[in-house]
Amino acid sequence: MQAFIEQMPKAELHVHLEGTLEPELSFALAKKNNVPLDYQTPEELIAAYNFYDLPSFLTIYYAAMKVLCEEEDFYQLTWDYLSKARSQETLYCELFFDPQAHTSRGIAFDTVIRGIHRAQIDAEEKLGIKSQLIMCFLRDMSAESAMEHLLMAEPYRHWLIGVGLDSDEKHNPPVKFAEVFRKARDMGLKLTMHCDVNQLNTLVHISQCLDDIQVDRIDHGINSLESDTLCEAIKARGLGLTICPVSNRFVVQSLTSNEIRQMLEKGMLATINSDDPAYFRAYLNENLIELQREGNFNTEEITTLVGNAFRVSWLPEPEKQVYLDKLTQYVTHFQTH
Repeated sequence: MQAFIEQMPKAELHVHLEGTLEPELSFALAKKNNVPLDYQTPEELIAAYNFYDLPSFLTIYYAAMKVLCEEEDFYQLTWDYLSKARSQETLYCELFFDPQAHTSRGIAFDTVIRGIHRAQIDAEEKLGIKSQLIMCFLRDMSAESAMEHLLMAEPYRHWLIGVGLDSDEKHNPPVKFAEVFRKARDMGLKLTMHCDVNQLNTLVHISQCLDDIQVDRIDHGINSLESDTLCEAIKARGLGLTICPVSNRFVVQSLTSNEIRQMLEKGMLATINSDDPAYFRAYLNENLIELQREGNFNTEEITTLVGNAFRVSWLPEPEKQVYLDKLTQYVTHFQTH
């Protein structure tokens, strides 16, 4: 099963670029940009990754970003991630980035998005990995700040496929950003929002995503299983759910394999993703391999989960089919050899 998973053509729909900042790159950028770090070695930094809930993770996550200062830093961050993803046979990615986490430090929006975009182009040309960009708003900041950043993004609209909502969910419901997401929809952008596992008022938040915001996808969304009504609505609309098993384990001490299987049995379009792989020490292959071991998923179930990521991606239908055909050919070849 490990060999089967490792060589499969895959898509990643839920990865935060800032969450791919490996300790080695962090130290290299800190040295280049003369940014002091609280740790002496990459190993010390990794040892400090002691997360037990979303706020404890976010504290370390945002502090680490201070090493990202110049356009070249964002280029290197993106290039390194896309190189790693391609080495795991990930052929397509939809990448989150958090501009407010950088503009709030005095880094220009242009600096961030130009560095990312250049790396996307180079990775597609040189490595054969296609990617599209999703701009996330930080839900613990104001709706006014989110709107301000959406307007900043207008000149770069053709570089974006969608917008998302991440960061601390507590007391920050989806409807807080209803106007911003309406504007994004009017700009032709796709919509997604995080509904992290076991958050306060999670079922209310998922309902708001569906009814008030009318999202095109839900990030995480495991708790939807607590409501048959929500499950049916998600299924009826054909919405994908971007599940992140290893990051779930930091919150619920499980890869949520039982819940993922329930979603498959219900015909929901669950996908497997890596979230913040540098921090959770697991990229897409590791998430799939660990999930398969915990839940004893068979080849058909793994193929469905991987195929779902292409199915609910924000690619044109003909391009989706090209990737799905590659997946079918791979599985057929693997099973006959």
